[in-house]
Amino acid sequence: MEYHHAVLATLVTYKIILIGIGLWSNKRNHSTQDYFIGSHTLGPWVAAVSSAASASSAWSLLGMSGAAYVMGISAAWIPPGIILGYVFNWFWLAPRLQRLTQEKKSVTLTELLAQDTGKYKRAITLLCSFAIIFAFSFYIAAQFQAAGKTFASTFDMSMTTSVVLGTTIILIYTLLGGFWAVSITDTLQGLLMAATSIILPVVALITLGGPLELWAKIHTAFSGDQLNTFGAHSGMIALGFVLGLMGIGLGNCGQPHVVNRLMAIKSQDAIKQGRIIAITWATVVYGGMVIVGWSAKVLMDPVADQEQAFFALTSHLFPPVIAGIIIAAVLSAIMSTADSQLLVSASALSYDVANLKNHAKGLFYSRLTVVLMCIVSTLIALYAPEDIFTRVLFAWNALGAAFGPLVVVRVCSQSIKGEYALMAIATGFFLTIGLSFLPSAPGDYIERLLPFFLALAIAWLGRVPQQKTQMNG
Repeated sequence: MEYHHAVLATLVTYKIILIGIGLWSNKRNHSTQDYFIGSHTLGPWVAAVSSAASASSAWSLLGMSGAAYVMGISAAWIPPGIILGYVFNWFWLAPRLQRLTQEKKSVTLTELLAQDTGKYKRAITLLCSFAIIFAFSFYIAAQFQAAGKTFASTFDMSMTTSVVLGTTIILIYTLLGGFWAVSITDTLQGLLMAATSIILPVVALITLGGPLELWAKIHTAFSGDQLNTFGAHSGMIALGFVLGLMGIGLGNCGQPHVVNRLMAIKSQDAIKQGRIIAITWATVVYGGMVIVGWSAKVLMDPVADQEQAFFALTSHLFPPVIAGIIIAAVLSAIMSTADSQLLVSASALSYDVANLKNHAKGLFYSRLTVVLMCIVSTLIALYAPEDIFTRVLFAWNALGAAFGPLVVVRVCSQSIKGEYALMAIATGFFLTIGLSFLPSAPGDYIERLLPFFLALAIAWLGRVPQQKTQMNG
């Protein structure tokens, strides 16, 4: 009961804070620009940590530690690729995107990509919105599923009750506060995730006797392919395996819920500070979760579900009250990451498709979209179960290939011929979906790399150089 009481008390406290943030943020929403992008006024800490947290959540904590638990040494290839994605976003993309967004006065990523595309503007808007809604339905479902699993095991509740309870709380503060509520709560969640990613691996290493002792015990806990740097692969297949895992970070520049934080950041100086914060955060969290997965394998009996290794190790290392607080706080962060995807989905339908930029009417339909997305994602989480790692990476790859290449070329040349922009989005998105039905290549390198670079080639061929654009103007 002590453990249950600690989890429940932490959850209640945390949720009261989140709803309080929603009520406070509601006072700052005077327009759809406020609701969707905070009127381009994000500071470095909020922009950096909230973008990182919204991109990570259940995937980084449960999925990454679970992957390390199952894959063994070869899981170490995943963090470098993700961190390189952060480096690209913050050092190369963010300064250019922030300037372009300010110049074009764009509120959503779809609006930015569809600008200056002539008669293709409506088709691009509809395709972007469809891609966002489709992918985020699965992405959000993964968050609900992660929360539901943990609620169910902690409180002996049914999966249905667990998922619905978490969904309801997320719904309340997202409806109230919009972008400001989402950004601030994601910052709080991101800091919690970073703290946990330091505390849990450090305590695990102390328990084991240090990093060298962990490395020694890995060779007795893991076996066969798990001890191989390249898993079960060799030669050119091993190269494809590594490129596939490191290619996970490639899609970072195409995630609407990440990119909109870069669009909303207030200044170039804020970007310079934000890049240090974001890259440090990614290194701490993803590196820490690899250690968590390996430590769980060494210290504990086998777990039935590898994505529960994080929670099992926490319960193993800490007394009930402290374990309950850590699990509840991180569970809240996992549940709440869905808010960013909900907000982007709402902007896709009400702002981009329906063109409802009037404050009262636009906000009403935006909030209605949030409700509908919650319902759809809840049904997917309950009736179409999939492991979190797979589901998130599918949505991540599809969005990254659909939008990433176009974003890169857009900030380089500022304009792309409409037919090429449409073709690039369709190629990246639908090719990723098509390849997901085929047997997976090692590291999913075909699904992760081919659609992205093919879409990038199409977008590059259709670019309109800056100088030409200015002369025509």
